Amino acid sequence: MPDYKDYGFNHAAATYVHGYIAAPVLNLLDQQVNQTILDLGCGNGALVKLFVENGFNAYGTDASESGIKMASQFSADRFAVKDLSIGELPDKFAQLTFDTVTATEVIEHLYDPRKFIQFCKKILLKNGGGELILTTPYHGYIKNVMLSLFGKWDSHANPLWDGGHIKLWSKNTLTQLLTEQGFTVTNFVGCGRIPYLWKSMIIKAKI
Repeated sequence: MPDYKDYGFNHAAATYVHGYIAAPVLNLLDQQVNQTILDLGCGNGALVKLFVENGFNAYGTDASESGIKMASQFSADRFAVKDLSIGELPDKFAQLTFDTVTATEVIEHLYDPRKFIQFCKKILLKNGGGELILTTPYHGYIKNVMLSLFGKWDSHANPLWDGGHIKLWSKNTLTQLLTEQGFTVTNFVGCGRIPYLWKSMIIKAKI
């Protein structure tokens, strides 16, 4: 991972983003359907911990060594360092099958989102199919206009943020990406702030 800049996690507590995405993501899960979850880009493992505490069997991977170090304080067996661009599961998870993949606030950081969705698809098809839940900052006409009117684009999409957001997704563009890879979108949820000025959006799809 020569170009990867470690986020530098120094705690295992839930982050600010978890405050508005965690509950809606949990609401999209069903213990009868989502029995084994893999959280790609799990950061410090806070969401995996929440899944486990709510009765789900969950695992996580992240490129951040500091994040996995923090996550492993909860359960070393459930976490592994892995570069998402490689497109293969970590060796310690190679024999597992996952019926659910989650990736929260990840896809906006990736240069090749198609390759990432293909990786998610590969993981789920090993199980014979399953569900994918993605969260990413929300963009839509009204929010984009408000960002322009209030001069917030430089801070919202700051190109000087190393490792920051390089893809700005709308409901339509993310749905298009999933559909072209064979997924069927089943749920859309906006979260954080008022409708159409949402901080993030959650899309659930199946294959």
